[in-house]
Amino acid sequence: MAVISNRDIFFKHIAQTSDAPIGLEIVKAEGIYQYDASGKKYIDLISGFNVANIGHSNPAVIAAIKEQVEKYMHLIVYGEFIESPQTAYAKLLISHLPASLNCVYFTNSGAEATEGALKLAKRSTNRTNIIAFNKSYHGSTQGALSVMGDEYFRNAFRPLLPGISHVDYNSDEVFEYINETTACVILETIQAESGITVPSKKWLQQLRATCTEQGAVLILDEIQAGFGRTGTLWAFEQFDVVPDILLLGKALGGGMPLGAFIACKEMMHQLSFNPVLGHITTFGGHPVCCAAGKAAFEELLNGNFINDVFSKEKIILDKLNHPAIQQINHCGLWASLQFKDAPTAQHVIHESVNSGLITDWFVFAPDRLRIAPPLIISLQELKMACNIILEVINKNY
Repeated sequence: MAVISNRDIFFKHIAQTSDAPIGLEIVKAEGIYQYDASGKKYIDLISGFNVANIGHSNPAVIAAIKEQVEKYMHLIVYGEFIESPQTAYAKLLISHLPASLNCVYFTNSGAEATEGALKLAKRSTNRTNIIAFNKSYHGSTQGALSVMGDEYFRNAFRPLLPGISHVDYNSDEVFEYINETTACVILETIQAESGITVPSKKWLQQLRATCTEQGAVLILDEIQAGFGRTGTLWAFEQFDVVPDILLLGKALGGGMPLGAFIACKEMMHQLSFNPVLGHITTFGGHPVCCAAGKAAFEELLNGNFINDVFSKEKIILDKLNHPAIQQINHCGLWASLQFKDAPTAQHVIHESVNSGLITDWFVFAPDRLRIAPPLIISLQELKMACNIILEVINKNY
């Protein structure tokens, strides 16, 4: 009988999300590195899309997972039993957030956090209109897709949620839309999939003030930006604003599936009545995921990695100075390299993978290469990653 390879099974029996997946068969991941079935070693320059902020297979995270697995795993639908991994992680998160963000709803993912936050905004304001931004990404479930900022991705799945307006990010156009009918304004503090777009501090502060004046809920999505990647624990700290609802995911679970939306207790309470079970999930806040996430968060805080973000950002800017790179957008240890067109970027990306460096593009910026390594990457390792990119460019420039 012929032996069917994992690669064959992957393409035949695993649902595909594109016609050109990276297709590496990884058998081990540790620190900033991944290893394929042939033993080839790769630098993970995108942290599993901002998930592995403290790297892969962190011993403290593994120990926390093992300890919790031996106690219990799933018990009951979320919110019914007191589970210590949830309470411990919520307490730790809240201790590092502004006082108004004091109630955590754990979900399975960032997309579900978006869904819950949109429902909470409607419930708490008794309004239905939502303002979102072009080139924004908040997940691909129906509600999250409705606020995604690109009609190419939305069109095939219409009808979606009604009452949604899309405006340009960092544009004063948004202030014309916020009024007494607005339930919420949802945006990424740092817009990710447009290629790392940073808003002006004045604009974001004015947006905060306008939402307050009009009674609209301000939702900040830090699913990708959160946990130190931008140089502060939370990106919104750099703008001196506080959201009404904060969205988290990606690195929140330390490599395990976990998301959250966080608000004040009074607002969150409204999901518990009229109707009861206003938002419910079976596996959200899974005890093993919460244990892993808490251990990862503690490793991040104790490791002092956030303090090194800006020095590593400088290495990226200093090293990646090449005529083929037209522009670098950046915010901390998070950057995009713009090339003359998408085919050029895609070629550099694929050749980088062949050279042992895992990177990728951006949903709304296919002409850009993504840089978002684990925060634990050393200065020397980061220089080595930059050198690989330069070598690939020089072969073809």
